[in-house]
Amino acid sequence: MTERMKVVVVSAGLSVPSSTRLLADRLAAAVNRVTPVDIEVVELRDLAVEIAHNFTNGFAGKALAAAQDAVTRADGLIVVTPVFSASYSGLFKSFFDVLDKDALTGKPVLIGATGGTGRHSLVLEHALRPLFAYLHAVVVPTGVYAASEDWGAEGLAERTDRAAAELAALMPLAPRRGEEAVVPFAEQLAALQR
Repeated sequence: MTERMKVVVVSAGLSVPSSTRLLADRLAAAVNRVTPVDIEVVELRDLAVEIAHNFTNGFAGKALAAAQDAVTRADGLIVVTPVFSASYSGLFKSFFDVLDKDALTGKPVLIGATGGTGRHSLVLEHALRPLFAYLHAVVVPTGVYAASEDWGAEGLAERTDRAAAELAALMPLAPRRGEEAVVPFAEQLAALQR
């Protein structure tokens, strides 16, 4: 029997309940419907102090180290941030700043964001996609943005399902934990067309 793939969800929502976490949970459930996976959620608000300490002393606390390890060992990531000042949150960016520089190389990533208005939907393209491209991740073609008016509206479920299917298609092609194999881009594209 083969080991189930692992998806780590990184949620940068600050409130409880959080629309950011709600979107993250919907995306994870959609991936799990496509292919059964083990899901682990990393709530960044719970790591804020340890992230700040990591910047000042260079050492990750116990909870932050566990989150870093989970992200590094994941077969795929779902990352969701609220929009602040037309970009990702500082806490979101800070978490990815304290990861090892090669932690996301070749890793499939589904990007998502939440905001009060649809006018901020381009955050996916002008902030999140470049960040993860810089980190050498493989960002799925469909990002999911949810404005306040999108909850319960037509279109969000379809975007969620499409993005989930894309992530599920790329995860088997990604380097396994501890491997450094590179999957040719043509193979990655072919997997998305299946």
